[in-house]
Order: sequence, then structure tokens, then C-alpha cells
Amino acid sequence: MKPKLLWVFVLSGAVYFTQGIESLPSQGLFYYLKETLGFGAEKIMFLTSLISFAWLVKPLIGYLIDHFLSKRSWIFISLALDIVFAVFLGMMHLPLFLLVALLVINSGNAAFRDVAVDGVMCVEGKKYQATGRIQSIQWISILLAGLISGVGGGYIAEWWDYRAGFLFLIPVYILVGLSAFFYREEKRGEGGFSAPGLLNDLKKLFADRRLILIGLFIFLYKYSPSFGTPLTFIQRDIFKWDKVWIGTLWSISTLFGVAGALLYYRFSQRINIKKWLYYSVFLGALTTLSYLHYTQFTAVFYNVVYSVLGMFIFLMIMDFMARHSVKGLEATSFALLCSINNLADILSNLSGAYLLPWVGLKWLIILSALTSFLCLPLIRRIE
Repeated sequence: MKPKLLWVFVLSGAVYFTQGIESLPSQGLFYYLKETLGFGAEKIMFLTSLISFAWLVKPLIGYLIDHFLSKRSWIFISLALDIVFAVFLGMMHLPLFLLVALLVINSGNAAFRDVAVDGVMCVEGKKYQATGRIQSIQWISILLAGLISGVGGGYIAEWWDYRAGFLFLIPVYILVGLSAFFYREEKRGEGGFSAPGLLNDLKKLFADRRLILIGLFIFLYKYSPSFGTPLTFIQRDIFKWDKVWIGTLWSISTLFGVAGALLYYRFSQRINIKKWLYYSVFLGALTTLSYLHYTQFTAVFYNVVYSVLGMFIFLMIMDFMARHSVKGLEATSFALLCSINNLADILSNLSGAYLLPWVGLKWLIILSALTSFLCLPLIRRIE
């Protein structure tokens, strides 16, 4: 392996490890909203979606990263701001509106870091024909971090609260920042932010019919009303699982997700993505319907088996998006596709929150399975 590609792997893995470990406070936040503030599942799903809205502006972030400073510089800036936000969120007990506001801003800051390293992945990955492998390393890293945050987040939720989770993130940010010094980015021409330049680049992207078709497919492929939060309520209120066991189950699922990422690393350059996308639609509908039978045993079984399948399919989609990023606008075009993916996730959460009180969990699961087939007509048109 060439030395530069090695440091691309290291940088990508380190930044994505940060994304995974940032879920350390999430269990504490969930229990704070559920058990301290008494919020229901639909309200928690709404707030979660609100925090994620910052990721919808990733194309604008991508434009800044493609034209101003270097991708590595943006990673350093993001990590420095991460430390500041972690201090605020970890040291003070904030009222809900201010807590949510800071989480939204912090989420946007994380989006800068994500777009920057994804730009590195697209540029260097296409150069070395290694987009799939780099992304596999990225998601193996985020999943390994998830192992820590799953169990660790459970203990934090049990013995402290979400604020301790933010304080534990500070040394991670420092170490990841040190690892970024070893990647050397090629120099590029001077650039900067200008509204006309932004409009011209966006016009170029939206005039690319292939890119728009891929974006529409990704949206329909990813969208389905979400029911994950109600399942956590079942685990807590009906199964009577404690916080540590729920966190441990998250970590077990993550470990099997790593297996899925390793499989994709092994086979990413061999599979026919279009054919596998077609098969995955039907597989996704079947796995969704299986949640109609949700017991203590099947909850564990689904988490284990579906983590392997889900990660393999997820990386296949991300690899497909990276291969079709626009030359010279890699961060912007890949961020655009990721924003479409994130929009589908947010609308899935919002529609699930809206429909749950009206149709109940059973019909929500059925509707989620049926929407899996919306993307099928587009698969044949994808090049």
C-alpha cells in the first residue's frame, strides 16, 4: 500500500471513530427526555430529527470545503470547536431549548468534519480505485467506537447523566486532531466563497441528470416511516431491560456491523452493485416485516443478523455515491447525495412520529415495509 493511501485510511478511520464515539451521551439524553422530562416516543423522535437538520446543508458545507482552505484545515477547525461545545454541554445543566439549540449547532460542526473527510475519500479513493475500501475502514472505525459508546453510554446513563458523556469526548477530540497531522493534502489553486460561484456549481450539479437520478433513487431507497424509538420503549417498559443491558445489546449489534463492513472491504471491487441493490429492496422489506414478531429473543436475533446485512448494504450505497461524485466538486457532490440520504432519514423519523399515534406500531411497520418498493422503477435506469 502506498504511504499516502495509508494515511488516507488513518485519517478517515480516525475522523469516523470520532463520529461513533460521539454517541456516548446519546443514551443518557434519551433517558433524560424519557424519564426525567417524561417525553413520549413521538416527541423524542421529533427532537432527534430537529437536531439532525443541520446535516441537510452539507452541499453548502461541501462548497466551502472545495473552495476555501484545505480539507485537513476544516477537520482541525471542527475538532477545536468540538472541544468548546463539549465543555459547555458537559459542565452546565441547560434548559431544554438551549440544550437543543447547542446540539443543533454541534451537529452542524460535526457535519463540516464529515464532509471534509468524505471529500478526501472521494478524491484519493477514485485516484487509487479504493472508495469502497476506504469507506469500509471508515465504518469499521465508527462501529468500533460504537462498541465503546454502547456499553460506556449505558454505564454513563445508569450512574451519571448525559453531561458526563460529553466530557469523556474531549480527550478523543485531542487525539484525533494529532492523527490528522500526518496526512498531506495536495495543493490546489486559490479559492474562496462567492455567491455566484456557489450558484454556478450548484447549477452544474443539478444539471447533471445522472446525479439527480441517483439522488432520487437514494431518497426513495432510504425513505420509510421509522419505528426504532418505539422498540426501545418496548425494551425498557415491557421487557424491563436495564440501561446497561440495552447499551450492551447496542454494542453487540455494532460488533456484527463490523463483520458486515469487513465483508464489504473484501468484496467491494467484485460485486455487481446494481444487481445487489435490486435484491436488497426485497430483503429490506422482509426484514422490516419481521419486526411484527418482536420478543426478547427476536430483539437480540434481529440486532445481530440485521447488523451484518445492514452494514454491507449501507456501504454498498455509500460506495455507489462516492463513485459518482463530480470531479473537482467531490466534497460538494458527495455531500449533496449524503444530504438527500439524511433528508430521507429525517422524514422517516418525522413520518414515523406522526403516524405512530394514528395507526399504531403494527401498521407503522407494515407501511414501512411497503414503502421499500418505491425505488424499484428507478433501478433499471441507473447506469
